[in-house]
Amino acid sequence: MKTLTRKHLLVFLSIFLVVPIGLYSKYYQGIGSVWVNDYGAAIWYEVFWCLLAFYFFSSKKAIKLIPIYVFIITCLLEILQLWNPPILALIRSHILGKLLLGTTFSWWDFPHYIIGCLLGWLWLKFIEKLSYKSHLTG
Repeated sequence: MKTLTRKHLLVFLSIFLVVPIGLYSKYYQGIGSVWVNDYGAAIWYEVFWCLLAFYFFSSKKAIKLIPIYVFIITCLLEILQLWNPPILALIRSHILGKLLLGTTFSWWDFPHYIIGCLLGWLWLKFIEKLSYKSHLTG
């Protein structure tokens, strides 16, 4: 059984922070709500997947690869929104399916996926730096 390291704890706390922000941005009703709901949430979606993958694959090499893989996979999921077979329609009929797979295709999601993956990459680097510093200080 894998022990919980400081790095894993930081990832867990980060996910605990990012999920409510992402969900809130999906339902935000203030100034700029259209952008926040549609595209700001996409940024947090990417960060979430980067963090989740980093929990399981937490090497220094993974810090570079995870955002790339997350970007590719979420782009493929975005393209899948153009296709509506019964199984995907069933998954999307539930709130969790809508949140994870999306419901409509938008070219404007792609630049926000890039921003989210860049933010995710910076976040992973920061976690690695904090983990390394704590390792040196005891």
